[in-house]
Amino acid sequence: MNASGCASPGCACRDRKPAYPSDLADAAWLVLEREARGVMIELVAVAGRPMVHDLRAMLDAINYVTRYGIEWRALPVDFPPHQAVYAFFLRWSRRGLPERLAGRLRGRLRILAGRAELPTAGCVDSQTVRAAETVGAAACGYDAGKKLKGQKRHIVVDTLGLLLCVIVTAASVQDRDGAHPVLALLREKFSTIRLVWADGGYAGRLQAWAGQVLGLAVTIVRRSDDLRGFVVLPRRWVVERTFAWLVRYRRLVRIYERRPDHHEALIWWAAVHQMTRRLTRELAGRPPASRWSAPPPLPDLTSSDRRGKVLQLLAAQPWRAWKGAELAAILGIENVNSFRVQLSQWSHQGHINKIGPALYGPMPTST
Repeated sequence: MNASGCASPGCACRDRKPAYPSDLADAAWLVLEREARGVMIELVAVAGRPMVHDLRAMLDAINYVTRYGIEWRALPVDFPPHQAVYAFFLRWSRRGLPERLAGRLRGRLRILAGRAELPTAGCVDSQTVRAAETVGAAACGYDAGKKLKGQKRHIVVDTLGLLLCVIVTAASVQDRDGAHPVLALLREKFSTIRLVWADGGYAGRLQAWAGQVLGLAVTIVRRSDDLRGFVVLPRRWVVERTFAWLVRYRRLVRIYERRPDHHEALIWWAAVHQMTRRLTRELAGRPPASRWSAPPPLPDLTSSDRRGKVLQLLAAQPWRAWKGAELAAILGIENVNSFRVQLSQWSHQGHINKIGPALYGPMPTST
């Protein structure tokens, strides 16, 4: 036993202080520690040698690898040895620790949101990810639609976007074929779910099979042919947002694992990390952290006329896409529509040479 309390020679994991953005804060660790130790007691195979390294340091090391996409052997020296961290990852991922942890955290998040602990509806979708050279050819495939060679992640989320099930297959597997095992896994784990939303790629025989065999109603949310550009589709945006949450973790941007179950475990660890921070924020009553800093304060408008004030605003923040309603609120103008017409006239006359593209946005509806 060294001075830090760790039985591994040269390891000071028990004296480690959080130093990276991926590390769990003290409040987040208070939320996760009880859940993690409870699940580990449930999943222990046989009584044996107690864990040598600090549990918090182990989880922070896995979060570091998942968040920043480094190799296991490239872990910073203030973490436990990379061999021990990787062995912990393999052993407890095989036993289902991250999946059970995510289930506990998901239930608490749903209760705080005013929902039942177990979901009754979900949304299924897939995402094709390029595979690195470390992935064997037998586990890869070519997605002709996305024109990518790699693997495909099939996930099911609840109405809050929290992960329920995940399966990794070759990219050549069609969405309908990949949905069969993931929906069967969903039925096995959640007997309360009755409805699943999906896109047009899941239409056809999958709906009949899911209804007859699994008792799931698969509802297809189609995109209209008349729509152009990006349009938020009902229900489907929830699972797309979950994919956006996952690819914030750089280890998930590309697939490096030789075995699909290892990549599934990394997805569950990323979900645990994200749910822990979200639950900590919800319990503290804090709003979500903004990704961008607040805009700088507005300058003092010294001009006496309206056009001069607008010119001062445009010169102070030329990078900002000003809206007519925003300028009207700053200048104290009540009739926004007539002010937009005046801005358009100034622009055509050459008095204003830079107006944001959102100037001619939708008119406010009268109530």
